[in-house]
Amino acid sequence: MHRFYAPEIASRLVLPEDESHHCVKVMRMQEGDMIEVVDGKGTLYTCRITMAHPKRCAIEVAASEVQRPHWGQSLTLAVAPTKHLDRMEWMVEKCVEMGVDRIVPLLCRNSERTTLKVERLERVAVAAMKQSLKCTLPVIDPLTPLHHVVENTQADVRLVAYCDAALPRQLRKSLPQCFAVGRDTVMLIGPEGDFAPDEVEHLMAAGYAPVTLGESRLRTETAAIMALAMCHTLIQANNDSSSTL
Repeated sequence: MHRFYAPEIASRLVLPEDESHHCVKVMRMQEGDMIEVVDGKGTLYTCRITMAHPKRCAIEVAASEVQRPHWGQSLTLAVAPTKHLDRMEWMVEKCVEMGVDRIVPLLCRNSERTTLKVERLERVAVAAMKQSLKCTLPVIDPLTPLHHVVENTQADVRLVAYCDAALPRQLRKSLPQCFAVGRDTVMLIGPEGDFAPDEVEHLMAAGYAPVTLGESRLRTETAAIMALAMCHTLIQANNDSSSTL
């Protein structure tokens, strides 16, 4: 069944204009056809098209089901945007496919990008949410200074990955050593020029644990995806072991 996004479906039984166009003009859906609609807040609706209008496709709800994120804890990625926006969009797409609650574009001292239109990233996130059959749309914050993130983070587990040679690799723990299943987590990934030394000191003073993602030097977007994939692997491994007890 084809899936569409309508954040106000609970109060307005009409698909947004862009989704109406895609439904009627692109997918050739007709009155009486059944579709799935998600509100981005965790609910899946099974709907019937009552008016196949390309700008205002009207629907009626046949059934609804709450589907909470399968990872069962808050996962936040705070990442310095890449110089080339297409790499940032690719990162958002893959992270949403895996599962993430919040993406915070970081403004750091060595950031290569100091402006960012989050609308483009939000469109990528919507498409990835529908493609990966999720019902919750991650929050994508505006470009946020690093110190604001540090001051406002409430997560239990706070991790920062960086490559500063001032802290030898052997003094950093691997991400699996610091991650805790079931506890809200925020992971910080710096710009391609890395965090500045005083930024790292500030983070560590605020309770962020320095972690390594392995032996390879990774691009910013690769590091973000790898960190999130590690978190999901640990969560799934814990769930699998719990189910066998």
